[in-house]
Amino acid sequence: MRAREWSLLVLLAILWGGSFFFAKVAVAELQPLTVVFGRVALAALALNLVLVATGRSLFRSGTPGTSYAAMGVLNNLVPFGLIFWGQTQIASGLAAILNATTPLFTLVVAHFLTDDERIGWRKVVALLLGLCGVATLVGPGALTASSGTWGQIACLGAALSYAFAGVYGRRFATMGVSPIEAAAGQLTASAVLILPIMLAVDRPWLLGVPTSTVWAAMAGLALLSTALAYILYFRILQAAGSTNLLLVTLLIPAAAVPLGAVFLDEEMKTEQLAGMGLIGAALVLIDGRLTGILRPAK
Repeated sequence: MRAREWSLLVLLAILWGGSFFFAKVAVAELQPLTVVFGRVALAALALNLVLVATGRSLFRSGTPGTSYAAMGVLNNLVPFGLIFWGQTQIASGLAAILNATTPLFTLVVAHFLTDDERIGWRKVVALLLGLCGVATLVGPGALTASSGTWGQIACLGAALSYAFAGVYGRRFATMGVSPIEAAAGQLTASAVLILPIMLAVDRPWLLGVPTSTVWAAMAGLALLSTALAYILYFRILQAAGSTNLLLVTLLIPAAAVPLGAVFLDEEMKTEQLAGMGLIGAALVLIDGRLTGILRPAK
């Protein structure tokens, strides 16, 4: 990637790292599916207003509604629900680190579903190294009922869903869909899909009125960590491809873990740092730039 794509990737990591902090604050008073709906609905509204202001609209003939719906399920509905529920069981920093396995899942998914992102020996080694990182991070405590095992599994399931979304989302560039239209389309579809599920499961009218802190967290989650973040997501995807794009999940814990430690009093454990280090080494190996620099010249 060029310097521009790397800069956008770092900014995306900061925005998505903040989402774990915002979500942890929100789920303290709201049910997970309510947070998911609020996140995608507010972000969709904001992006659709931007489209209208610039003379564009999703509601026109030829709009790829089916593709938006599929992307919404893979990139929002499933992973957001799993992550937000997982954060009711585990710390936000741990959720962010588990999310960093997304590129490892992407290697496998892209190998079988694309023609230009095959797994070579270097990627196989990286995949095994990353899995060791996950094993180190989870630790033997995962065998006990009180360890939040299902929360960890939920976050890994979200990472797998993100991997499918990254590969599926490549089609929007060939359709001529701009990043803001792709972001608005998938978020609008997600809001429509999650609404009846949220009403049936969470019954939000039975909940109390959220505090101003939760409203502020929801605004940050929707406008910064979702609306703006997905514009960057599709821009990077068009320019650099799914594997490079999803390297962002390596950078997310660097933002999420300190936020959780500073504002939520979450402990930064040694095994978390060790596991993140192994996952980071795996992603550096996947990227290949550092190994190329260190390789002796012939």
